[in-house]
Parts: sequence; structure tokens; C-alpha cells
Amino acid sequence: MTIGLTHFLILAGLLFSIGLYGALTKRNAIVILISIELMLNAANIALVAFSRYITPVALTGQVFTIFVIVVAAVEVAVGLAIIISIYRNRETIDTHKINLMKW
Repeated sequence: MTIGLTHFLILAGLLFSIGLYGALTKRNAIVILISIELMLNAANIALVAFSRYITPVALTGQVFTIFVIVVAAVEVAVGLAIIISIYRNRETIDTHKINLMKW
């Protein structure tokens, strides 16, 4: 049995679904960031799989994946800075308890 494009896309779909579930249902801000990272990694798997099976000579999927990884690293740095700032002011990172419009 060989592993084909369909297997990689099913894996990417499952990872994206798990990340989407975590981002929509969890209340902890750090878990939400981790879920978003999981969704970005699922997109990376799909990009590399399409690149490998459609145009094996070109490295376009791998290049786009590097850009997604860089953007994800920046997103984590900014997101964690915001979460730390909110924690210092409100002493919680529960997204349902944070109301920034109220003093």
C-alpha cells in the first residue's frame, strides 16, 4: 500500500478539524492560540502534499510553507505578548471573563 495525496489531505483535514474545534470551544486563550497553530500546520501539510504530487519538480508548496511558518511564529509572539498584558491587568486568561471595554 502506498501513501497517496488522499491520505495527506485526510490527515490535514483531521488536524484542521481538531484545531477548529479547539479554537471555537475552549475558553483558555493559550489553548486557542495552540489550536490556531494546529490549523496552520494542517494547511502546511496540504500545501506540501499538493506541491509534491502535482508539481514534484517545483518547490512552490515548500516555499509557501516556510512563509506560513514565519507568519505563525510572529502570530505566536504577538499573541503571547497580548495574553501576558491582559493577564497582568485582569489576572485571568479566560476569554469569557475578559471584558476590555469595562473598567
